[in-house]
Amino acid sequence: MAQQGKDSGSKETQHRNDMYGNIDARGEGEEGVSKTIPAATVVLLRDGSEGVEVLMLRKNSKITFGGMWVFPGGKIDPEDYPSDGNADVAARVAAARETFEEAGIQVSQESFQFLAHWTPPPGPQKRFATWFFTAQVEGDQEIAIDDGEIKEHAWLNPAKALERHANGEIDLVPPTWITLYHLSQYSPAAAVISHFKENPGKTYNTRVVKAASGDRVAMWVGDAGYEPWDCEVAGERHRLVMSEGGFVFENTVETY
Repeated sequence: MAQQGKDSGSKETQHRNDMYGNIDARGEGEEGVSKTIPAATVVLLRDGSEGVEVLMLRKNSKITFGGMWVFPGGKIDPEDYPSDGNADVAARVAAARETFEEAGIQVSQESFQFLAHWTPPPGPQKRFATWFFTAQVEGDQEIAIDDGEIKEHAWLNPAKALERHANGEIDLVPPTWITLYHLSQYSPAAAVISHFKENPGKTYNTRVVKAASGDRVAMWVGDAGYEPWDCEVAGERHRLVMSEGGFVFENTVETY
């Protein structure tokens, strides 16, 4: 097996939307690994002419996740926490607040359905541990962006958004890509909400390694290479190959 990490023999290649930075660390307790920053986001759904549509915002190129198309969201602030410190409640408060601040839409946190929780791999870079929620909105919503942090908005069909990413037309970080993939399996919007009500949300504790080909690979629980941090191990797959030419999702274990 090829040794994973910085010492693999082939030249490392990296997709322009691979956000993971230095991938040498193998544990949260290692020296130099940054603490995760709690964050929350909400995937707003509506039914449109092309089926399910999701609200996406393009970040200012000069800030974190610059130029990326993302869902409304941001950091969880200390004042978002209730007196008992419940992190799930704080995440819902933050997601609702950020949606109003970034898009001008007021959405009740009571309507949020938990979708997933994402933790980046250990490393020195800024890392956001993020709650993902989803909610359906009705009718035409007037979106108000500030043209500061957010430069553009669009309601996009998930499958069409993935096509545009594959064609190099838009930029998506891996958690956004996987979320859009998941959403693309269901229609209309009510069916998406029903799916997440009936199925527990997913937890993504991401591990990223370098393959013998030079591609960087994000892996999650269930992948044969997850526990040994070795993407060359034969067996089940639950991973995103982030080659220069595009993202390739390989999954044989998880139901989406």
